[in-house]
Amino acid sequence: MDPKENAVLQAMKAAGKPVKGADVAAAIGMDPKEVGKILSTLKKAGKVHSPKVCFYEPVK
Repeated sequence: MDPKENAVLQAMKAAGKPVKGADVAAAIGMDPKEVGKILSTLKKAGKVHSPKVCFYEPVK
């Protein structure tokens, strides 16, 4: 797994609740557009899901 993908997943796990991509970006100091692309990749890979619009959480 890409280090940036891992950083996004770790930030989401640390939050402990569904989070917005912008919140993840702020937490890890990454560009929100880049986080959005990573979230899209992770969603296609089945590693995250969206319980409601614009919110994401890791698949358990």
